[in-house]
Amino acid sequence: MLAVLVAGARAAETRAPVLLGNEVLAADGFKVLAGKRVGLITNPSGVNRRLETTLDVLRAAPGVKLVALYGPEHGIYGDVPAGDKIESRTDERTGLPVHSLYGATRKPTPAMLKGIDVMVYDLQDTGCRSYTFVSTMGVAMEACAEAGVEFVVLDRPNPLGGVRVEGTLVEQEKLRSFVSQWNVPYVYGLTCGELAQMINDRGWIKAKCKLTVVPMKGWKRTMVWADTGLPWVPASPHVPHGESPLFQVATGMLGEIGNVNVGVGYTLPFQCIGMPKVNPHALAAKLNGYGLPGVKFRPLTYKPYYATYKDEIIGGVQVYFTDPTNAPLTAINYYALEALKAAAGRDVFAEAVKANKKFDMFDKVNGTDATRLALQAGKSAAEIAAGWKAGEEKFKKDREKYLLY
Repeated sequence: MLAVLVAGARAAETRAPVLLGNEVLAADGFKVLAGKRVGLITNPSGVNRRLETTLDVLRAAPGVKLVALYGPEHGIYGDVPAGDKIESRTDERTGLPVHSLYGATRKPTPAMLKGIDVMVYDLQDTGCRSYTFVSTMGVAMEACAEAGVEFVVLDRPNPLGGVRVEGTLVEQEKLRSFVSQWNVPYVYGLTCGELAQMINDRGWIKAKCKLTVVPMKGWKRTMVWADTGLPWVPASPHVPHGESPLFQVATGMLGEIGNVNVGVGYTLPFQCIGMPKVNPHALAAKLNGYGLPGVKFRPLTYKPYYATYKDEIIGGVQVYFTDPTNAPLTAINYYALEALKAAAGRDVFAEAVKANKKFDMFDKVNGTDATRLALQAGKSAAEIAAGWKAGEEKFKKDREKYLLY
């Protein structure tokens, strides 16, 4: 009987509503922003459970004076393709100035911060180091510290959960970039508020800012997005669903090599692994033969309508997560490279070299060129993933003091 009661209590806990940082801010009467001139870093993912944008909520909030907007990659309305630069402008809908943080500069300039007392950050990231929103957050914190502007993070769930930690840290300074800005593993298992505290405390920015994190209520570290009961608004064009971050981590590195299609340009962004003249059944059999927990691979033939191999017939697999919590997301990238070579005779790196393609972005998202060199030398995916263990465990200890949940 006791076991039944405990199980029931755990189920009820999982079903308890998750209140986002923006909802906690509103429930508290916006006290942290009262009487202050406010800047806002946001995009369409900055919403509450009623799909009201933080932009509109702050515009209507009593005692809050929203005076400027700041757009990350993809812009404040999420309508700009990945990697495209964005111009500063005036927003026609609100009449507010929009300062681009993904154009001429990625760090707010003193001129951009002039006239604000506090910067509010409300963006939904994917829990992956290469997703640029958390880079925008940290460099904006640095700019605000230098300008004497407060910084407020409205905390949001990590859609991958708060337990999973995977991959290398940034091992080579020459590869530090906006897709590997902070000394965290590829999958870091922190909310944006927790990461902000770590960035601020560990000297990763030139000066500490006056940081306030408005925490969530009801979120548990074991929750992936589907457990939160919250609506998902596309964080960027190729992250359309609440489970998309899982796929972005599992195949995103492959897409950086330049000759593997991962479903971008098709209807399943990041959910596919394919190349022309590949037998999909042989590739699926090889990948399923690894016995990776929590993931299955289904043979698939498809034709992208843009991006890599536009209008070509591709043989490959569709990725399915049967148990997302236990699936080794990051390692799937490397198992896929190994499987393409074994099952289809496609040496992805050798083909890229022959086509004069560079590996800059692949190395940057990995935070090291050692992984690529090991793969090119024939080291197995299993060996590479095993090599992360010590670094992952050390990071888990380092992050403990910053955990809010």
